[in-house]
Amino acid sequence: MKIAYIEKNLGPAKLALIEIANRIIADYARQGYDLTLRQLYYQMVAAGHIPNNERTYKNLGTAIDDGRMIGLIDWERIVDRTRNLEGLGHFDNPADIMRAAVYSYHEDKWSSQENHVEVWVEKQALAGVVQRICNRMDVSFFACRGYVSQSEMWSAARRLMRYRDAGQHPVILYLGDHDPSGIDMTRDVAARLSLFVGDEAEVRRLALNWDQIEEYSPPPNPAKLSDSRATGYIENFGDESWELDALPPTTINRLIEDEIGGLIDWDAWEKAVAHEEQNKALITAASDRWRDVARFLEKK
Repeated sequence: MKIAYIEKNLGPAKLALIEIANRIIADYARQGYDLTLRQLYYQMVAAGHIPNNERTYKNLGTAIDDGRMIGLIDWERIVDRTRNLEGLGHFDNPADIMRAAVYSYHEDKWSSQENHVEVWVEKQALAGVVQRICNRMDVSFFACRGYVSQSEMWSAARRLMRYRDAGQHPVILYLGDHDPSGIDMTRDVAARLSLFVGDEAEVRRLALNWDQIEEYSPPPNPAKLSDSRATGYIENFGDESWELDALPPTTINRLIEDEIGGLIDWDAWEKAVAHEEQNKALITAASDRWRDVARFLEKK
């Protein structure tokens, strides 16, 4: 949705930047994605449209703000995934909520699996990216927002212990930046889960890894020398770092889908899906005949 709120003359350089941004936004929209300003920035850097530095990032943010305000950029395609209004849903009648329940009714298709899988991502801004594939694979996801707090880690451990005690193997698929702290966060998650749960909980660093950097060539950033972990990181990887945001959402989703797919017993999965569909059909039938259901209940 493009809506102009002000009139403003923009220079040719800023208009050219907006035109490039709109092409990337349109490409994401065709694939069913929106994107954050940070993701847009990295896609423009990766394509060679702009240099990779903080000043350029700020200039892009200003251009996007101007483009939206004068009606050149769709307001709905660039999102802030860290700030959202929350509240209760509302319905006009019971039949409406039953119809809605068909879409929100999900049975735990992992309950018959040997593994219990969760996806943990370092950044809240990427939760919307991983949500799409996680929902399709019926896997819960968790935005860590950096180092996980002790209370949240303990709660996660208690949750994983319940799955372990039920006979399942807990597997955490972790995605984070390839920088001094981003690498260390995976170690930290594994170490604290091992302390709280034991060695039964497995942590797999799914991205961003060195082989993926070599394959996809995301734009680099200077390693943060102020980070206390920088010395060891530079010894192993050099003086550059890479952000997970720089990978296209399709690449991130494919990495997650492939890894989860290898952890699924597909025969058990298909039986669980068939059972879920049968119960969804019952809910649909009840919503379509709600008046009959209501009359039957009123006679009780």
